[in-house]
Amino acid sequence: MSGNTFLKRIDWLSIFIYLALTIIGWVSIYSSTFSESNPSILDFGTFYGKQAFFIGVSILTVVFIFATEANLFERFSGIIYACSIVLLVGLFPFGKTIAGATSWYNLGFFNLQPSEIAKVATTLALAKYLSDIQTDLKKQKDKLYAFGILIIPAILIVLQPDPGSGVVFLALTFVLFREGLPLYYLAIGLVMLLIFVATLKFGTIWVVIAVSILIALFYLTKKERVKISPLPIILFFIASVTISLSVRFVFDSVLKQHHRDRFNLWLRLEKDPKKLEDIRKTIGYNTYQSEKAIESGGFTGKGFLQGTRTKGDFVPEQHSDYIFTTVGEEWGFLGTATVVLLFSVLLLRLVYIAERQKNAFSRIYGYGVISILFIHYLINIGMVIGLVPTIGIPLPFMSYGGSGLLGFTLLLFIFLKLDANRLKEWG
Repeated sequence: MSGNTFLKRIDWLSIFIYLALTIIGWVSIYSSTFSESNPSILDFGTFYGKQAFFIGVSILTVVFIFATEANLFERFSGIIYACSIVLLVGLFPFGKTIAGATSWYNLGFFNLQPSEIAKVATTLALAKYLSDIQTDLKKQKDKLYAFGILIIPAILIVLQPDPGSGVVFLALTFVLFREGLPLYYLAIGLVMLLIFVATLKFGTIWVVIAVSILIALFYLTKKERVKISPLPIILFFIASVTISLSVRFVFDSVLKQHHRDRFNLWLRLEKDPKKLEDIRKTIGYNTYQSEKAIESGGFTGKGFLQGTRTKGDFVPEQHSDYIFTTVGEEWGFLGTATVVLLFSVLLLRLVYIAERQKNAFSRIYGYGVISILFIHYLINIGMVIGLVPTIGIPLPFMSYGGSGLLGFTLLLFIFLKLDANRLKEWG
């Protein structure tokens, strides 16, 4: 493929959105960490200076990806996945501990977080396995193997412990449903999650009553000519009660105190107003302050470098996990709406690109990219505005972090490379 032909086949809209989000992120990092005593933009001792360096590295990475033969990503996906697992295992004896998690390698000039690379490697490995003509997700063995590809890195990351990053890998299960995994697996997962949350909020007795009512309504509304074996219904009831009865044990004995506090705050489980307020001031402090900062931005915001809560360091980790707060305070509703719109357009565009692929590997990998970007986007913004519990994952392309920016860049541009080299242009 000639250079001109390749340039014509690149999806420039996705690249434009990538650059827009990266620039908005850098400006927000600069604003949230700006110091009048050190205003230099390219001071690599500052967060914004380091992020500018990693933006440059990411652009060089894009050039490297576009210069690489597209089929190499599929051919070496297994080796890349194996190397990522080795890197994750190596953290336990050689990793650097930051904020209680041994998730980084200290390379001197920066800290490498292998979990970001593992997201790319796992997506490639899953796409390779599912695109194999021998793979059939109707077979139990193939389903277990596919889930194994996801679970191995997720477990290693949770053990660091970094449960937030581990949860991201579960987003790749959506790829399995796109490729033929029966939807009742998704229904089972959602029901289990709902039972867990409902039991915490209302107790086992009310959950059992609710499940019983649902089963009764099911039998009352089904058509008489439709014959359904009672065995699945009985098993569903037994499983629901068993899960509900186990929730308290899991909550009290498996989850750590700070995890329990986050659930207490999110679901308002603590009945004592004073204790709930104490939790809000400690575990919920970040979310509380981020909500106040975004609220104070109003419709148009306070202006660049004018955010009083940002300048006052009210929100911890505002340059990383809570970067959306800076956008809200300084650029208001218009700024946050712009970021949401850019992410929404990017995700929809990637769905369109994935659907036009003739190669199964490219299509499946594309849906893996969409799943990871979506779960990061959904959880991060939901966390910042208090809709979901705080689990600490970055906002793609915007949050501070060299490993994160590099990982998301690799994830996206490998897909754009695969799309630019598809066998026949569609659409």
